[in-house]
Amino acid sequence: MPTELEELVGFIADPRPEIRVLSTEHLVPYSISQPGIFKADNLKPVKNLKLLIKDHPKIAEHVISILINISADQDILESLATDEKFLNEILRQIIIPTEPNANLLSMLLANLSKWDSLKRILSKKQQAPDELKSNDMVMNQLVDLFVKGADGTYNKNADFDHLAYLFADLTKHAEIRHYFIRKQEYDGIVPLTKLKVFTEYKSDVRRKGVASTIKNVAFDVPSHPLFLSEDEINILPYILLPIMGNEEYDEEEMMSMLPDLQLLPPDKQRDADPNIIQTHVETLLLLSSTREGRDQMREVSVYPIIRETHLRVNDEGVRDACDRLVQLLMRDEADPDKVDRIKEIEDGDDDDNEDDEDQIIEV
Repeated sequence: MPTELEELVGFIADPRPEIRVLSTEHLVPYSISQPGIFKADNLKPVKNLKLLIKDHPKIAEHVISILINISADQDILESLATDEKFLNEILRQIIIPTEPNANLLSMLLANLSKWDSLKRILSKKQQAPDELKSNDMVMNQLVDLFVKGADGTYNKNADFDHLAYLFADLTKHAEIRHYFIRKQEYDGIVPLTKLKVFTEYKSDVRRKGVASTIKNVAFDVPSHPLFLSEDEINILPYILLPIMGNEEYDEEEMMSMLPDLQLLPPDKQRDADPNIIQTHVETLLLLSSTREGRDQMREVSVYPIIRETHLRVNDEGVRDACDRLVQLLMRDEADPDKVDRIKEIEDGDDDDNEDDEDQIIEV
């Protein structure tokens, strides 16, 4: 005989909307505390939930919230992330300017990206609304949603901040990294340059996801000249400013720094999250993996900034990353480098605690 909770799960697919809204609303807490109840009958409840993301907005809100929470289960994640019709429906709905659950759909996409095959988003196309001013490539639409979400001009119900976590996970794949550094024909802009402006944004989620996205793309060593060129991606000011505070430098050091980093206001504060600071320093480490990168960082006085960061941020991960970068920048270039710096950073990441954007989101 089914329990009351099992009966409640069965009401998900009830033909009466008033029953569906009550059942899904009451099941949201259980999607965190007892996610296993949704795996009954060969994942039948999950299959029903996938169909209901198109339901009445209030029902869909509960449904998407449940799916976000239960996607931590690998069997459920596989069922969601490999379902082409389901993925296409999410992508169709999220770009609608009046979609009330767009933020929840962003969270769901971020969780689905834990499944490697979601990188197939890169090849997906659909017609974009005129208001989005994008082309038919889904990845471009998601990046443009993310940009427009910052000021709320596209969808008054959504900021799309959690798409930053989607980008962070997707850029673990080489083909997605290549996308982010290629100028797009429809607007003539390199996608990564659209994201870099958010490294000092007010939203923690947006800053974390963008920092990790930049770092992941920086694993593509051949693109480093683009990263460092002032006429191309020009990433250095955007990863150095967040790690700087209101500390004073002597005149010689300051005048050698990039123009954007000179004469900062006395109320300038560095990012309050040490994990974000560590990510930025590790990006600098990646960009220092070539002689050209190290030479450029010496020319613009990156070392004093790292010295002050090491001194003022009381965090072991940050200080370890600063130590490694200082060793690179202060080394004698006459000595052959026998260490694979990219591999060293990858190995270091494995030892660190899991970053927030690497974890399943719950609501």
